[in-house]
Amino acid sequence: MRRKEERIQQLQQVAMMLVGTFLMAFCYYHINFQNNLAEGGFVGLALLGKYAFDWSPAVTMIVLDIPILIVAMFVKGRKFLLNTVIAAVSLSVFYDIFEQFSPLVIDLKEYMLVAAVLAGVMTGFGAGIVIRFGGATGGDDILALFLSKWSGFTVGTMFFILDAVVLLLSLVYLPIAETMYTILAVSIAGKMITWIATYGFSKNSVSIAARN
Repeated sequence: MRRKEERIQQLQQVAMMLVGTFLMAFCYYHINFQNNLAEGGFVGLALLGKYAFDWSPAVTMIVLDIPILIVAMFVKGRKFLLNTVIAAVSLSVFYDIFEQFSPLVIDLKEYMLVAAVLAGVMTGFGAGIVIRFGGATGGDDILALFLSKWSGFTVGTMFFILDAVVLLLSLVYLPIAETMYTILAVSIAGKMITWIATYGFSKNSVSIAARN
């Protein structure tokens, strides 16, 4: 009976992580990419590769994740690694599906403030769900979790700090206006991630992922 309950719980975790990565992939393609918004972390680097070299973000994200995943296997354990692999692969697969087959175009270039708010809320909500249910969507998420634990800063704050580095690189291909809207988006995402990942837990809790 206990084993059955554990399996049901694991399936629920995977299902919720898939919901989170679906939301993130939808937003990264239909909001960020289609409206020239950048993104922080490894996804931002992947989008930079798309804009500059026409590399597929679905492939680039996996390539960037591999070294961090290897480290995570030794530091966080196999369960966290498995959850992260599921989340990272599903994010790439969902993005690739949207990129290849989605006919939907969400043109918000005349309403960039709306695009930035939507991007921040949706990506932050999705990433927060993944972290809350014991995984991460990629190497930058793992770095944020590690640094949050070691520094005492919230997960969302560490996401924002890491994102800032990539956003500076985004100035190569994005005008100042788009970069500022992107900074707004990642700021909102950071707050959302902290709220979703830690809601109902004490301030001393690092993250749900630390419990698994």
